[in-house]
Amino acid sequence: MEIVREVGRGEVKCALFDFDGTISLVREGWQGVMVPMMVEVLMETPGAESEEEVREVVRDFVERLTGKQTIYQMIRLAEEVKKRGGEPLDPLEYKRIYHERLLEKINHRLEGLRNGKIDPEKMRVPGALEMLEALRERGVVMYLASGTDLPYVLEETRLIGIDKFFEGKIYGALDRWWEFSKGELIRRIISENDLRGSQFVAFGDGFVEIEEAKRVGGIAVGVASDEVRRGGVDEWKRRRLIEAGADIIVPDFREHERLVGYLLCPTNSSTGASCI
Repeated sequence: MEIVREVGRGEVKCALFDFDGTISLVREGWQGVMVPMMVEVLMETPGAESEEEVREVVRDFVERLTGKQTIYQMIRLAEEVKKRGGEPLDPLEYKRIYHERLLEKINHRLEGLRNGKIDPEKMRVPGALEMLEALRERGVVMYLASGTDLPYVLEETRLIGIDKFFEGKIYGALDRWWEFSKGELIRRIISENDLRGSQFVAFGDGFVEIEEAKRVGGIAVGVASDEVRRGGVDEWKRRRLIEAGADIIVPDFREHERLVGYLLCPTNSSTGASCI
């Protein structure tokens, strides 16, 4: 656990978790599907730069928009096509193409979870289940929000065994995409629960939930998960999460007791949770 800056402690009442890369590994590798697809589209435009330059542009905006609904990345793709003299498809069509390619990559994981051949633990960020259990035991109200379409999120939370912790507080992308955003959800959580900033914490591996948590004065925990190895810090994620404003960086939730102790213990102790 890396403390980037000290935060108000012992007050957390509500927590928001991102899903993909923060709790779930079902969609690990999604950027390896999205980025090449977008590069392919942009390389067909009249004003395309070199493939490496295009790839750099795509990586930058995909990463910057990680955490928002997928449609926002597709809207940006359409804008980049138009900027280079091309005729873009509807962003929803780009989203459909991307989802088809992604499902080809991850369908074996979904089927393995459905038929019991894959242990759900293998599809969770290490320690995630124990972290959720520890927070629930201490009365923290938990929400989950994902940029992935809600029907997929609902199934995948069930398949990896974490839906029970959120009790109807699971949110994801909608067909009417403009009606949902993590920022709006966070503001609603703060308002409906009458929270002060330090009574709210967000956990995520992308820009959006980190920035939005800091915007309301909350605590931001960046999860710099190495999704491939399921261990250690992803240094690229770490740097970007700190840039976004993360107060705390963790690689996963293996040290969940220490993290929960730090967040919920009002003393100066950062180890153990006995004082909670």
